[in-house]
Amino acid sequence: MTDILKHQDAGVLTITFNRPDKKNAFTRDMYAQMADAIIMAQNSADIRVVVLQGNESVFTAGNDIADFLHNPPASEDAPVFRFLRAISTFTKPILASVCGPAVGIGTTLLFHCDLVYAGDNAAFALPFVNLGLCPEAASSLLVPQMMGYHRASEALLLGEPFMAEAALEVGLVNRVVPPSEANNLANAVARKLASKPISSLIETKRFMKKGQAELVQATMNEEAASFGKMLREPAAKEAFGAFMEKRKPDFSKIN
Repeated sequence: MTDILKHQDAGVLTITFNRPDKKNAFTRDMYAQMADAIIMAQNSADIRVVVLQGNESVFTAGNDIADFLHNPPASEDAPVFRFLRAISTFTKPILASVCGPAVGIGTTLLFHCDLVYAGDNAAFALPFVNLGLCPEAASSLLVPQMMGYHRASEALLLGEPFMAEAALEVGLVNRVVPPSEANNLANAVARKLASKPISSLIETKRFMKKGQAELVQATMNEEAASFGKMLREPAAKEAFGAFMEKRKPDFSKIN
């Protein structure tokens, strides 16, 4: 069984996170597979739209902590950064279907999607501060833009999770449906997009994003540098140690 499934039909590439026993938590290898798939889709004339999806109970729990600690992203060529660059610069439509938990990068990647459909069981979380880290994927820029500063503070400073209806209210998702319908809806919309002129889709998306395309990449790079530095500092070591030891972290003596 592979952790990333790829299915191509009628101009649509569907990428399915397929590690349900680990709540679809992403490993280094999964990031590499996703990056390669999106780069392939970018360069293939036969692929016009991409869909990212999990299953009815979980989108992704974010990083697989054990794998992440054994294989920390050490350079710009790390698979996680290749994936983020690929999704953030993808010129064709990219959709997501989100059911259940979407933790960390499971939420930040959605800010680079063009359409997002959610099951009514979707739960979004950006717990970077709670792990002694900073945001990634340019979410420090994109979350306040979409949600407004105070709601972004709840999401990013407190790390408070928010549910599907709240995500719909702030515009992160386009529609909320029963979990059993989310993947089918996303794929139906993807097929509708794939039937349209690809040159018009690409140019329209370019115009919508061009105002801050460079800023997004610059922010992503700056976040990645801070993220890598903070990963080696005491707060992150305490947070990850507590997670692995199944205890509450104690930051009281860490500046």
